[in-house]
Amino acid sequence: MITWMQKHNKFLIWTIWIATIAFIASGPIFSGAGYGSSKAGNVAKVGNIEISQEKLNMVYSSIYSQYNEKMQGTLDKAKAKEMGLPQQAFQRLATQAKILNFAQESGIIVSDKEVLQRLEHLPIFQKDGAFNKEIYLAYLKAQRLKAKTFEATLKEELTIQKTMALLSVKGLPFEDEVIGAAMNVSDKLAYKVLTQNDVNFVAEDAKVKAFWDMQKERFMTPQMYALSIVWTESKNAEVTESEIKDFFEENSYNYTNAEGKQLSFTEAKAQASNDLKLKKTKKTAQKAYIAFKKGKLTESEKITLAVGDQKLTAAIWDALKEKQVGDILKPKVVADMYATIKVDNVVLPKVKSYAEAKAAATLLYTQQARKEALLALAEETVKNFDLSTATVSDFVKLEENVNLKPLNTQESLQFLQKLFTSSKEKGMISVMDKIVVYTIMEQKIAPIDENQTAFVNQTVNQLKRNTFESNLIKMLDKKYPTESYVGGLTN
Repeated sequence: MITWMQKHNKFLIWTIWIATIAFIASGPIFSGAGYGSSKAGNVAKVGNIEISQEKLNMVYSSIYSQYNEKMQGTLDKAKAKEMGLPQQAFQRLATQAKILNFAQESGIIVSDKEVLQRLEHLPIFQKDGAFNKEIYLAYLKAQRLKAKTFEATLKEELTIQKTMALLSVKGLPFEDEVIGAAMNVSDKLAYKVLTQNDVNFVAEDAKVKAFWDMQKERFMTPQMYALSIVWTESKNAEVTESEIKDFFEENSYNYTNAEGKQLSFTEAKAQASNDLKLKKTKKTAQKAYIAFKKGKLTESEKITLAVGDQKLTAAIWDALKEKQVGDILKPKVVADMYATIKVDNVVLPKVKSYAEAKAAATLLYTQQARKEALLALAEETVKNFDLSTATVSDFVKLEENVNLKPLNTQESLQFLQKLFTSSKEKGMISVMDKIVVYTIMEQKIAPIDENQTAFVNQTVNQLKRNTFESNLIKMLDKKYPTESYVGGLTN
């Protein structure tokens, strides 16, 4: 039975993997600088559809914000470019354009009434459960968007949704049966969990130094900025209760919780008060900037900071990187103050000496050498696997919450995911910082549980949808070629 299952794993792998995904499931504006120049406000043409610079900016800004939030505000333009965010934004728009071309050719349309209905049901524009036009217009103003542009984008999104919905295909009984069988495969294992504690290792200074010598560029001092800063505080600005309330009403769309739900005035009052004080202090900060620039005002402090230091915001560091020694940055918000910043000096990164880099080099060398030693131990254990010293499991299935001691639940799940998508009866699997050496002793397929029917059907439908959409895009790639007017937007 084991031999048959492992031999036919190529057929089962994709079904099990989709089941795994389903089980686990039970998330600055790009100006085009450095990418050439656009053509009449457009950056590319896909089939009959033009992709505008404005739309690219919108999508890039959205992707940038998502990554910046995940990175806790440490993302900057240089890193975003290195990560390929401009290309991601363009690829998303190009894919959408191909589907829109197909929809246009197929006669699939979305009416203005459908757009209006979707617009009115967007939570961000609702107040007391109903669409609020004032909030909508204030949002457009804040984002510097025309209603026509926003609603055209919304219409395109609805067109894409309608097109994909019309092309969806449900699973067949045979496919449900195959997926169900794959989900009910169970293995009885003999295994050993190897960790760093199983490796005897001491970092020798000569080897650490040789490691550092080969990779000196990894051990650099940070780029430093010597700065003169004029701080303009806003906390003493006078604001009344009614002013705060009026300010909140005008900008209520800016005050939401982590789930995107709009905050009440009481919940947002402190932040709204702070924002209003900053608004009232802006002219004072601008006057301080002019006086500082003319030499009539001295700095509040002189300070030297490494690039990215959290004393300043990511946006300020982005701006500073574009400045030269002697340049002065216009007032920027830092917490509840404005900072007017002059670049006094820039100290470029340099390679650290061995003495300076020794601690970091020792840590990296030790991590790498221990991994290599653990891998060598695992390979040797696979060759000479001793059942008498191994742990033997009960029959285990992918979708069950199994703890294969000494692994925890998360490590056990990761191990089983890799095991059930492998064609090897015997081998080793890396899990976090451990390696599990295993051999399959017995394998069986349990009958499909009636309670699994809906889950299996959902999994099949998701698989077919993903496969169909992937193949559809490949077909549309050939049918609607992309003509880019600027360089650097494609990988």
